[in-house]
Amino acid sequence: MGNEILSQEEINALLQGTLDLDSSSDQKPPEDTLNDMEKDTLGEIANISMGTAATTLSLLLGKKVDITTPKVDITTSEQIMKDYPVPSVICNVKYKEGIEGSNLLILSQQDGSVIVDLMMGGDGKNPTPGLSDLQISGISEAMNQMMGSAATSMSTMFKATVDITPPDLVLNDLSADKDVIHDTLSPDEPLVRISFRMIVEDVIDSTLIQVIPLSVAQGMVNKLMAAMNGDAAAAAASQPAPPQQSMPNQEFAQVPPLSPQSPPSPPSYEAAYPPGGYPPYGGGQPNPQTRSQTPVQPVQFAPLQQGVMSKQPENLNLILDVPLQISVELGRTKKTIKEILEMGPGSVVELDRLAGEAVDMIVNGKLIAKCEVVVVNETFGIRITDIVQPTERISLNS
Repeated sequence: MGNEILSQEEINALLQGTLDLDSSSDQKPPEDTLNDMEKDTLGEIANISMGTAATTLSLLLGKKVDITTPKVDITTSEQIMKDYPVPSVICNVKYKEGIEGSNLLILSQQDGSVIVDLMMGGDGKNPTPGLSDLQISGISEAMNQMMGSAATSMSTMFKATVDITPPDLVLNDLSADKDVIHDTLSPDEPLVRISFRMIVEDVIDSTLIQVIPLSVAQGMVNKLMAAMNGDAAAAAASQPAPPQQSMPNQEFAQVPPLSPQSPPSPPSYEAAYPPGGYPPYGGGQPNPQTRSQTPVQPVQFAPLQQGVMSKQPENLNLILDVPLQISVELGRTKKTIKEILEMGPGSVVELDRLAGEAVDMIVNGKLIAKCEVVVVNETFGIRITDIVQPTERISLNS
């Protein structure tokens, strides 16, 4: 077979097959650069952060806001403009710390009108058809607080500060004006689309879209993975080392030189016992006085440690039923007596804490944890985001 010469037809067939292979590889669609695990991770990030944003929106509107589990897919700017031809409210959020890049939040103009109507005291069932400059400012403020709380939630997940700039708001029809997205997101870069179903009681039931460049989405996934790996390493380092548990056995291993079968020399025996300890063993000589002082085994260190540990839960059980006063501090400020006397119904007091910033949980006057405000069954509640360490608590109280 090695001596056979290919004919011209066979050579042409081989070349044609190579060309077909090259052309088919050129026409192969690009693969998703996010695998299933990365999509699930990104969906969890969006679920937690936008869940916090929904809580903030609920406080602003005075109505229950539900956001369902998001759907994550890879798309392009052209496809997004085809899928959402209705007039939309487009919120451009840029990250200035913790994350490099920006993302878009898209909702219909009708939903924006309902949100503004609820913020202004209406019932949201008969909103105005258009949006004035004042109403646009109201939507912008709502988006600012929502994305601010979402950034705070991501800071907790990533174990790093995440901060945003005030969002830019644009009212436009995506199908009519392509520059709205192209000015913010590159038309050539794949985009990650995260779709939520947003329900505001009986006035809103629609879709909320978050659009993130693929590179920014990959950065979010990497930050969360790094934070989780750091927690796992810290947990492994905090576990007690096994050799420490065998230290009592190592001390008892030094006792066998007391055996009558192997009498130790006086220098080694004196090194094993401190001054004031038991005298040297007589090596089989019947000395009653020495025999009465030689029982070394009753000096057991392990039972002493067990006795100390067994008393701690008993003492703790004595105070488990003691009630503690828990309070939440939203913020503080200082006012003069004149300013206090001038207060009346409708007066606004500005606190020293930003919107979306974690609040303090205080137990019996001591700072215990950092929390965020949530709504549970139409009542206020808190979700603990960070436990204050004892060293930090001492420095704060001092």
